Amino acid sequence: MLGAPPSTTAGQPPDAADAVPPLTTAAGEWPSYGGDAGNTRYSPLDQIDASNFERLEIAWRFRTDNFGPAPEFKLEGTPVMAGGVVYATAGTRRAVVALDAATGELLWMHREDEGARAAASPRRLSGRGLAYWANGEEARILYVTIGFRLVALDARTGARVADFGTAGAVDLKATAVVGDGRPIDLATGPIGTNAAPTVAGDVVIVGGTFADGAAPRTHNNVKGLVQAFDVRTGERLWTFRTVPRPGEFGADTWLADSWGSNGNNGVWTQISADPELGIAYLPVETPTGDYYGGHRPGDNLFAESLVAVDLATGERRWHFQLVHHPLWGFDMASPPILADITVDGRAIKAVAQPGKQAFLYVFDRVTGEPVWPIEERPVPQGDVPGEWYSPTQPFPTRPPAYDRQGAAVDDLIDFTPELRAEAVELVSRYRMGPIFTPPVVSRPEGPIATLGLGAGSGGTNWPGGGYDPETNVLYVPSRTAFYSWELIPSPGPDVSDMRYVKGTERRGVGHGGLRDLNVRGLPLVKPPYGRLSAIDLDRGDLLWQVPHGATPERVARHPALAGLDIPRTGQPCTHLVGPLVTATLVVLGECDFRPTPAGRGAMLRAYDKATGDAVGAVFLPAPQSGSPMTYLAGGRQHIVLAIGGRGHSGEYVALRLPS
Repeated sequence: MLGAPPSTTAGQPPDAADAVPPLTTAAGEWPSYGGDAGNTRYSPLDQIDASNFERLEIAWRFRTDNFGPAPEFKLEGTPVMAGGVVYATAGTRRAVVALDAATGELLWMHREDEGARAAASPRRLSGRGLAYWANGEEARILYVTIGFRLVALDARTGARVADFGTAGAVDLKATAVVGDGRPIDLATGPIGTNAAPTVAGDVVIVGGTFADGAAPRTHNNVKGLVQAFDVRTGERLWTFRTVPRPGEFGADTWLADSWGSNGNNGVWTQISADPELGIAYLPVETPTGDYYGGHRPGDNLFAESLVAVDLATGERRWHFQLVHHPLWGFDMASPPILADITVDGRAIKAVAQPGKQAFLYVFDRVTGEPVWPIEERPVPQGDVPGEWYSPTQPFPTRPPAYDRQGAAVDDLIDFTPELRAEAVELVSRYRMGPIFTPPVVSRPEGPIATLGLGAGSGGTNWPGGGYDPETNVLYVPSRTAFYSWELIPSPGPDVSDMRYVKGTERRGVGHGGLRDLNVRGLPLVKPPYGRLSAIDLDRGDLLWQVPHGATPERVARHPALAGLDIPRTGQPCTHLVGPLVTATLVVLGECDFRPTPAGRGAMLRAYDKATGDAVGAVFLPAPQSGSPMTYLAGGRQHIVLAIGGRGHSGEYVALRLPS
């Protein structure tokens, strides 16, 4: 039966611990968002390789714009596949759909109409995926609604599981608190998530996050939390609060009792877990006020930290704060990647965390010890009134940064001397410096802002990387682009109760604020704008880097560059596409429309994972908007990914070789 769980092993009772072999990508499944609970995005399938990648054709397409009250143009989901069925979230109401893996036929659909509760959510649309669990007797789909409920569905029918929580759902707002401990309003309390739940054994883990923006309310804000539940009953097993209270570990890093008046520290990206070790790994974001921290003096644990907690109890095992007293928005945006590596002859169970600052932080995932030294180094200090600055920040010694950091004249556009001169003049009123150069209060005479590479504009964002457990090589896409940090006094309590907010929010420019900072319409930074890097985790070395994606049309056809030989620049939105790693390939798509032989669209590209050589590309109707996955159906390998954006309705597209 389509959607049925794997059969029970002969001769053993269904509830035996080893009755049902775990679903794996090696068996041709894709049982979780990242392929496995360690978010490796790896499958050893090898039917599709360099010799035939360009022969891929569309097997089926599934549009999602009818799953909700309005069309959706940004579908970020990655499906799961188990038992011959693809499960995914879709549409502006975050419906759940089950599709025949071979044909794309709709088998069932589940939807929740949450009314005002969904309308008040800070995280809307389709979300990024869901979780699958089976025990030999039954199979379940678990997902988080827009209104922040955890719902369990029968994988065969799509109906709610009656004995999970209350009629198949758990209210994730029930333990959320405001300020110093007051419960939030269950309808309007501003907390939600776009991430998929993480299933590890019989435990399902859910993070939570808040409204995105640089002019937030800071006082009496909702506190960040991560919750775990029994996957069978919905019983809440534990709650980990990312802003510690007095008497808890880390509370002393919030000076002047600022833990109570500030909040957030959300966990908005994918959580990873190691069921054998009994540990979950929580990537925590920036605290309230991404760029101004004067209301929260101190290091502010567990902001911008990787926190390992006990899977059974939620107790902290270890943590590492990647940025002290965060001021740059370098929140942990992508899933931690679990890897078993060998360093100098020593086997290490490791966890690797990519970042917006283009560092890869690698730890022993049992003890939290850095695999290679991470040094505390002095960093520039700022002059924003009322701000508190950390004198040092952690710098990994290995691997080297896989994208550019900070800002210097050498980072500016250099196609011609004239363009470079214009760029130098343009940035003369900005503050530039190494990574961790602090934000400034914007002044008309200068500095207007601090310029740097990374944060919201660069490095690695939510799609994250992938890892090959056969070679111990990690693959990570990244973007090179300038970001501005400029502060202005808060316009007033109707906008924010913070002392300073990001100036671009006032101007309506949006996150990043550099739409008008270019040279004759060309990017201010010199290329490559997007790249794919391969990192040897046994040695901590960069193996290769290649620009990813075609040169944007606005660059390739710019009149100022006429007659110049412009090498492939890669695309400026590469940090918004995620990779798939297979037996021989790294596969990821372009993230922007461009002219192609088949019309307007984008390419899905394949690279030799050993060398970085481009070995194939196929046309897609629209750019990649969710990370690809792969599975076997009918004995044939499929690659499925979400596409959409810029007026193209979100859809899932399945590719396979001709029969």
